[in-house]
Amino acid sequence: MTISPALRVFAWLSFIAEVIIIGTGGAVRLTGSGLGCDQWPLCTPGSLVPTQELGIHGLIEFGNRTMTGAVGIIALIVLLLALSAAGGRRAVVPALVFAVGGVVVAIGAYVAFTAAGASGAVPMSVVLLAAVIAGAIYSLVKTPVRRDLLTLAWIVMAGVMAQAVVGGSAVLTGLNPFIVGFHYASSLLLVCVTAAFLVRLRTAPGPRELAVPKWYLILAHVTSLVLALTIAFGILTTGNGPHSGDAAVVRTGFDASVLAHVHSWPGYTLMALAVVLVAAAWALRLPTRGWVSAFTLALVVQIAVGVWQANAALPPLLVGIHMLLAALSAAAYVVTIFAMKRPVAAQAAREEPVLTA
Repeated sequence: MTISPALRVFAWLSFIAEVIIIGTGGAVRLTGSGLGCDQWPLCTPGSLVPTQELGIHGLIEFGNRTMTGAVGIIALIVLLLALSAAGGRRAVVPALVFAVGGVVVAIGAYVAFTAAGASGAVPMSVVLLAAVIAGAIYSLVKTPVRRDLLTLAWIVMAGVMAQAVVGGSAVLTGLNPFIVGFHYASSLLLVCVTAAFLVRLRTAPGPRELAVPKWYLILAHVTSLVLALTIAFGILTTGNGPHSGDAAVVRTGFDASVLAHVHSWPGYTLMALAVVLVAAAWALRLPTRGWVSAFTLALVVQIAVGVWQANAALPPLLVGIHMLLAALSAAAYVVTIFAMKRPVAAQAAREEPVLTA
């Protein structure tokens, strides 16, 4: 399988777009524009775009929706380029059939349900997501080459579709804090998946073996769990703070000040674990040392911003930076995890005896 320059470029654009949409989603929430468009998939009843009466909040919310469309287009291009590289036309054409068929049926479902006086948004979304899942299953069964890349590309495509549904659900439920929190968490996961795609794009296919001591691998996975807990408590804390997306939104009922302290416990534990990992990586000259160092540096900045925002009464700009840093830190850690293994063939080549004349 030959990786084209176009695939590399669009893979990077996909990662960047997933990071940017966290920023635009954060702007929606931090400016109180979560209900700037109070309908979905339309902005207002009878209008796809914001009207003049909605003001700046409508523009901010609609801008984030537009960014979702851009993310989906880039994800589709990455998927088609990966399919073309792995299986040529025989892999691309079925995917296009599933895509076109899904769009046609989804539009039909939307029109039919709307004409009947019901909401067509949910059936439209279900049909589109089902088409993506069916296309993914067919593609992975029929295309045996580089299933690692194809699986990741399909996950991003399905994830973007699901994200649109979750985002619409958040609007239709009046910005339910649990749905909004899940929306952010799933966005962060897509950043991690696109980062994993970039790593696998540069990695030779085939079996892989451990390139670090087993205790290091175990400690790294424990650190992954602590990282997930830190992010989860951070989402809960934000969901009960002042930046809920709209002044009228009811919080989850938890005490934000207590959650802020609870959020800091796994955060500081994560910092301690990261220091151990980075020290061991440099002492043993492990292949993870570059990326675990980047992760640790991002974590230091993240903690500093977290403390600063807490002491400054949560200014929106610092909260937004904190959200972006969480996604970038998680992405750096994903790359660190991938660096703990290497292709078996590369190791065998290093161990092969050198013959001299």
